[in-house]
Amino acid sequence: MNLTLFDLDGTLIPTDSDHAFGQFMVDIGWTDGERWARRNDEFYAQYQAGRLDLDAYVDFATSVWRARAPSEYLAARRRFMAEVMEPAMHDNARSLVRDHQQAGDLVAIVTATNEFVTEPIAEAFAVPHLIAVELERLAEVDGHAPYTGAVRGVPSYQAGKITRVQDWLRAQGRRWEDFERITFYSDSINDLPLLERVSHPVATNPTPALEHIARERGWTILKLFA
Repeated sequence: MNLTLFDLDGTLIPTDSDHAFGQFMVDIGWTDGERWARRNDEFYAQYQAGRLDLDAYVDFATSVWRARAPSEYLAARRRFMAEVMEPAMHDNARSLVRDHQQAGDLVAIVTATNEFVTEPIAEAFAVPHLIAVELERLAEVDGHAPYTGAVRGVPSYQAGKITRVQDWLRAQGRRWEDFERITFYSDSINDLPLLERVSHPVATNPTPALEHIARERGWTILKLFA
């Protein structure tokens, strides 16, 4: 069996789902538009530069919805999927995932975006294995376990993606060495540690920084989006 891993934002979808969900919160009037959107953009610029304070960002990004009733934020997420994410999902990205699945690969999405935002996106790609930033929650009360705004465990960000993939494989009784071929598709320089760890790195819709490294090292470069 081969193992195939996909980054999500900028790789399988031509946008950043975390940033887009923040903008959606502004669009539906859940937060102050100009000030909050400006701070959201600042964090996104930090991410692109490879120096994001992930703990601070997760606390900020979840603050706008986590205090609301579950019925409200789950309804908002459904709207986000229908209005923003599903139109952004390209057929060629779906086909790429499906081709690996039909070839018998073990397939997972490994993303630095939190699980709340990405769970329905992974479902839309028909990928049952999602490794995302996990959110800390308090003990359940009246059927609701509130989010705290903190990250739980090792975040799947930069080198943390290697740790999280290893933990996921171990939970299934597997190791890196069990696979003849391990492929990782990513657009981001933040994913360089995992790209260097696998046998077949694929720079997918790469940023200029990643494309430069990919060309130097002879890695495959794939452009899924114009």
